This record gives sequence, structure tokens and C-alpha cells, in this order.
Amino acid sequence: MSFTLAIVGRPNVGKSTLFNRLVGKRLALVDDQPGVTRDLREGAARLGDLKFTVIDTAGLEEVNDDSLQGRMRRLTERAVDMADICLFMIDARAGVTPTDQMFAEILRKRSAHVILAANKAEGSAADAGVIDAWGLGLGEPIRLSAEHNEGLNDLYAQLMPLADAFEEQAEQDAPETDVTLSDEVDEDEAAIGAPKPTKTKPLQVAVVGRPNAGKSTLINKIIGEDRLLTGPEAGITRDSISLQVDWNGTHIRLFDTAGMRRKAKVQEKLEKLSVSDGLRAVKFAEVVVVLLDAAIPFEQQDLRIADLAEREGRAVIIAVNKWDIEEEKQEKLRDLKESFERLLPQLRGAPLITVSAKTGRGLDRLHDAILRAYDVWNRRVTTAQLNRWLTGMLEQHPPPAPQGKRIKLRYMTQAKTRPPGFVVMCSHPDKMPESYSRYLVNGLRQDFDMPGTPIRLHIRSQNDKNPYKGRKKAAPSKLRKHTEGRRK
Repeated sequence: MSFTLAIVGRPNVGKSTLFNRLVGKRLALVDDQPGVTRDLREGAARLGDLKFTVIDTAGLEEVNDDSLQGRMRRLTERAVDMADICLFMIDARAGVTPTDQMFAEILRKRSAHVILAANKAEGSAADAGVIDAWGLGLGEPIRLSAEHNEGLNDLYAQLMPLADAFEEQAEQDAPETDVTLSDEVDEDEAAIGAPKPTKTKPLQVAVVGRPNAGKSTLINKIIGEDRLLTGPEAGITRDSISLQVDWNGTHIRLFDTAGMRRKAKVQEKLEKLSVSDGLRAVKFAEVVVVLLDAAIPFEQQDLRIADLAEREGRAVIIAVNKWDIEEEKQEKLRDLKESFERLLPQLRGAPLITVSAKTGRGLDRLHDAILRAYDVWNRRVTTAQLNRWLTGMLEQHPPPAPQGKRIKLRYMTQAKTRPPGFVVMCSHPDKMPESYSRYLVNGLRQDFDMPGTPIRLHIRSQNDKNPYKGRKKAAPSKLRKHTEGRRK
């Protein structure tokens, strides 16, 4: 019973609140001010036994020009064309407005299945608005309160027959398919080494950066359509939007995030919500692409964003956008590499890719860099290899002996992947200097071909085999009394 439902209506009628209710999570940003949602956001919804895709859209406004509102309206109209069913929401307390009437007329022509819902309908104050909604000519309005979880049974009753009809149509149209042996072999091969991204478990990639770096434009170019809202204005993206795409044969889920400014500049509540939404996307991602503007690369905020991704343990790629308008390319590239090594030593060896989101140049190299970074992020080294390597590192540069106590590194093993994490057992771990840990991490990075990925190295004390070590000795007088007592 899979179908797509687009929630449309004027700004601030409660579309995002209903979207969050249907997906069971607070995915969409919600605020009292109108016009919070700008992009299309898709989510997996569930209502009773119905499972479907729901699309949250920007509020419809009476504009047709190239302004931000005009571009938002075109995007919403596109969602109407994509969806199987449109849920047209009005504000029952405000009643039917001329704008509602105009959009009802548009939906009647553009969509085959329109369901009318009068939201914010809790209490008697909404009665007049619900009655007015009949005049839109879209049938009986559902009396709904997304915030108070009222009226969803009525929504289910209207969706159920449509879902059955879509299912019957899908069964008629579906070709017969055979599962071949080769498909099973592919799944077995995917289990070896780094897990191969699949349609159900795609590779999670977040694109982050400062406002107006070109994140949404880059993702639009990758997916091959204007799916995300773009423009010359800084800070257009508010929600962290995820889109699944088959990019050069790789199943990838791309997260477009809001531009992140310095904390001191972020004053509005809405921008704070947008930034925290972007930070959450970084935590869910497996690979993070930090997008820089070629004109002003490696600003302080860029460094903070890259460092955040590294501290979260994500595979990091630095992509420099707007490369098509750069004139002195060779000289600029040399300066970029020098700045990268100097300003982000914790990401030594991470890929630095130049791209143009506008022309699409460099996207193949970005795709290959993402797969390579993902593979390294999942790298596993055997314990035997690690201990042979550790012996060589100790011979080349023995650990120091602080206060005359020699630190013995006994053995090493890999405790985890994603990112690679290693444990070294040694004596006096508290006296191990940070510089020696960095020496080992840099050696791991170089000798086991793990450039750029975060490496976690934990120095631990090996359990001593002497069970009496550290115990206090019994006082001689007490020991003598105890012995005499036993003789008596």
C-alpha cells in the first residue's frame, strides 16, 4: 500500500506539525512565525496499517516571479505533480481566505485526488471555519488538530480506499521478476570488507558549510533536477533535507544542511534550530563533505565545521566549490593544499576536491573520493599485522622514560571500525606523552593507508597478574598476636 501524500496549504496552517505527527519524529522545524518550511521534505509515514511517503511543502503564496517566495511556490507545485494524493490544509480558526479559494481552484485542476483538512479545529472557535471549508468545492473537510492528535481517524478513512486502489493498480502493472543466483552472490560479496551501500541501507553523506557556499546547488546537480531551493540569498536552506539518489551506481542518501555561521552571529531562534538540525545530520552521516567557497576558503567557521565532523568520528572530504570562476587555478590549488595541511593537521591526507556545482565539473572525482573515504572509514587491520607494525615502530623510536620509568608497550589490537579505533596495552599509560600517541596515529595513517579518516587510539594499562600488588601488609604486632592465638 505505498503511495505519496503531499501536504499543501498557506503558510502557518500546521503542515509541518502534521508531517511530524505522521512520521512519528520531529523531523521538520516548527515555529509560530509563517514561512519556516522552504524546501520539500520527504518522510516515511504510518497511519494505522497504512505505510506511505509524506511530503512537507512550503506555504503557498500569491507570487509568480523569481523572488524567494516565487521559487518556493514553484517547488510546492512540483510536489503536487509528484504526489498521488494532495492533502490541502486550511486554518479553521482563520476561516477560508481568498488565497485558500485560489489554491483550491489550482489543486482541482492539477491533482486527481485532493483531500481537504481544516486544521486547528479543536474547540468551538473553529466551527465557523470548518463550515466555510465546504464552500471550496473539495468535498467534506476533515476536522483536524495536528498538534493535539485529533481527526487522524477521519484522515485514515479517506486514505484507505485510495490506498487500496493504488495497490490494485500496482499489482496489475508490476512485471513478473525472478530472483537469480547472481543476485545472491552479489549480496554475499557485499558482506566482505566495507558494507556495500544498498537501496535499503544507502551510504549517508552530509554536505555542510557556511551559508551561500553552494550546498543545495551541488546536490541539485548530483541528483540531476532542481529539487532543492537555491538562489543568491544566503541562508535559504533551513531544514536538514535528505534525498536518496543512485549516483553513478552507488546508493547514497544526501543530507543538505543549513549554512552554519559563527555562534555569536546566530541570534534568531529559527536559525539556532536550523544549525542544530544540521549538526544532527552530521551525527547521522557516515561521510561529511565540507563545502568551501573558492573565493574565501578556510575561514575560521570552515575550520570549526571540519573539526566538528572529525570529532564526531566521520570520514571527511574537503570540497572547494565555484572553481569555474577561479582564474589562477594552479596557484590557487597550491595555496589551498598548503593552507589545508597547516590549518587542519588532524585531517592529514583527507581528500581535497575542486568542484563546480554550477557546471558539474569535478563531481565524478567527488563521488570516487566519497567511496574511498567510506572504505577507509570501515578499514580493519588484523592483530598480527598491528603487533608486527608496533614492534617496528618501537625499534625506530622507543617511548620515553619519564622519571626514569620506562613505558613498555606490550601489544595492540583494533577494537572497532567506523572510525578505526585501536587499543594499546602498556605500563604507565598515564605517563604516555601526547606526542608519542600522535607518532603512533600518524604511523597507522601512513603504513595502513588510512588518509584523512579520524583514528581513535586508546592507551590502557594491562591487568597485572600479581593479585597481591597494591595490598597493604599486615602490621607485625597484629601478625604476632594472630600467630600466638593459634598456638594456644
